[in-house]
Amino acid sequence: MDTAYGCFKVGDLFDIKPTKSYGLTNMHLFATKGKTPVVVNSSMNNGVGGYVELKPLEKGNIITYSDTTTSEGIFYQPDDFIGYSHVQGLYPKKNLPWSKNSYLYFKTAFSVAVKGKYSYGDKFNRKKAAEEIVYLPITCDGSINFKYMEERISELEEERISELTAYLTVSGLDNYVLTEQEQDAINKFNNHQIEWDMFNTKTLFGKSTRGRRLKSLDRISGDLPFVTAGEENEGISAYIGNDVTIFSENTSTIDMFGSAKYRNYKYGADDHVAVVHTENIPKYAAMFITTALHKAAHTGQFDYSRNFYAKDADALMISLPSKNSKPDFDYMELFMKATQKNVIKDLIEWKDKIINETRQIVNG
Repeated sequence: MDTAYGCFKVGDLFDIKPTKSYGLTNMHLFATKGKTPVVVNSSMNNGVGGYVELKPLEKGNIITYSDTTTSEGIFYQPDDFIGYSHVQGLYPKKNLPWSKNSYLYFKTAFSVAVKGKYSYGDKFNRKKAAEEIVYLPITCDGSINFKYMEERISELEEERISELTAYLTVSGLDNYVLTEQEQDAINKFNNHQIEWDMFNTKTLFGKSTRGRRLKSLDRISGDLPFVTAGEENEGISAYIGNDVTIFSENTSTIDMFGSAKYRNYKYGADDHVAVVHTENIPKYAAMFITTALHKAAHTGQFDYSRNFYAKDADALMISLPSKNSKPDFDYMELFMKATQKNVIKDLIEWKDKIINETRQIVNG
């Protein structure tokens, strides 16, 4: 039987209020590391900008969104957290059985409802958010069907995890046992036994390249990823068939905000993207380099008023493991392989746990 849906005004379901914060600046708030997440005005990493040693001010199990962006900034927060400027929280008005899965379902419905409606010039404020209409599954009496949302999200999780299992197997990423050399690389890092030096990006990789502008209206549909500034979809805004400069795989891009990303595929790029030519070093070492580039460039000094360009990439000084005063690419390669395996191990253990829990829920 088909599922029935009803219209619900967000403001009828939730009070929308600014999340609690300590009122500290970005510099002071992230001066120390800790375990409490800070939810900021970001469209990546679930909106979490970092972790601090301060006491949480907000309980988890709620929806947050950034009132300066669109659906990119809507997230479910599972853990207790600290809010930050422009982060709004959705607090249930009624005693309804909201859970992680039903919140995830609502988050998707809310994101669909507001997608493309707002911008920095027409901000997604609390009043507008409260007036938005979302479509949710309903029971025969017209109330929200929480059971359906719970089971649907669980089923989708199992489907995606099954796809993930197949992908890991086919790609050979299901092997997460560290070799002796990989374990040694992790141990040296943890025990601070690595020598580090500062290196200039241009000296290591030659002059960085700036992409060229290609207006949206001039883009021809095709297969080539076209990279622009932004975090959504890793900065890929379109797939084009235009005659543009094609950059090599195994390179790094840095966008106008100083955000660096590793690219293991051929792509085009617009004029707000700088390409660092790491193609001649080993793959995993290039991934390590990208992390160092991001740390050096994504410091908050670049924004709409001051863009990051290729000349800024050439001037970057990055901290890298060294041997005999030269970058130790062999160590970087080993360390990143070991790190990937550790991530895969955690992912596989999480996958197996979720599959078992999902089957229990679906099978009742």
